[in-house]
Amino acid sequence: MSDVYKRLAEKLDGMPQGYPATESGIELKILKKIYSPDEAEMALKIKPIPETAEAIAQRLDKPVGEMEAILDDMVAKGQIGSFKMFGSQVYMFFPFVIGVYEFQLDRMDKELTEMFEEYAPVLLREFGGHAPAAARVVPIGKDVDADLLIHRYDDIRGMIDEAKSFKVLNCICRKEQELEGHTCKYPVEVCLSFSNEENAFEKDPLGRVISKEEAYAVLDQSEEAGLVHCTYNVQSGQAFVCNCCPCCCGILRGVKEYNSPYILAKSDFVAAIDQDECVQCGVCANERCPMEAIVEEDDSFKVVDERCIGCGACISSCTTEAIRLVRRPESEQDTPPKDLIDWTMKRAATRGVELKLD
Repeated sequence: MSDVYKRLAEKLDGMPQGYPATESGIELKILKKIYSPDEAEMALKIKPIPETAEAIAQRLDKPVGEMEAILDDMVAKGQIGSFKMFGSQVYMFFPFVIGVYEFQLDRMDKELTEMFEEYAPVLLREFGGHAPAAARVVPIGKDVDADLLIHRYDDIRGMIDEAKSFKVLNCICRKEQELEGHTCKYPVEVCLSFSNEENAFEKDPLGRVISKEEAYAVLDQSEEAGLVHCTYNVQSGQAFVCNCCPCCCGILRGVKEYNSPYILAKSDFVAAIDQDECVQCGVCANERCPMEAIVEEDDSFKVVDERCIGCGACISSCTTEAIRLVRRPESEQDTPPKDLIDWTMKRAATRGVELKLD
């Protein structure tokens, strides 16, 4: 089994999200930390498409009960993913990000944190180095002019309203940075998952199940704190919203620190400051903007459009309501892929990898 981790790394790198090799082999050390050799061998047998435990048991010639126990143990360890689809519990092999790394929430320790920090520059440059963008900013809905056309993928509250099941988790990025000794001032339990399936998270080992009302409250708390809503960069099929801070979160760090142009797509909106209403307090620039997109110039504040990601974090703190979100010119808007299948095919093409279903 000496090469099992190399084979597992190659399987992960063969996915559209990528898992690039390094000279140091840190990517293999991470896998050894997460998987035993036997678990890595089993992960290699799990397909990157949803299958029931019964289907996997039949394919691998194992008793259903034994196979389900193995799969549930791997899910609990964050080695594979599981979710409800059309009323059935299904299992699948997930990419490292967004996937296995986030699944390590309950197992994250100082050793894994140090490994990931070593690997992050290489991983995030690859993850964010190919179109289409992996994640997308969703603007704070209440800060978008009511008379503007709002697409579904720009309406996080609409996504929540459509869903039937909800859970909230601690932010793994903030947990990792805390282990690194960097204390974050932002709330931690703000990562939301949601599903159109009833009782979707009854077997999910991570986070806690909450109501729709509680999910809205998490959004309110995140917006008040100035966090950035991010989700899959697709028109439909979103299953989560990360509420990202500028100091810890990998997506924003990928944009700011690692030159990853396709890790995050901006929303279709950009902040605009009404100079007649602005009192030059500087809160938007100094305390709220996660991208340093608001700058002081000639005793006034202006938005640097190319830096602004259209999140709306600056607006809720403006006491004079001098800031609003306006739609970007059509030439600057980016329509996301139709769904995750469309995204996967387009990303595979730009990365030059062949999609494999085994």
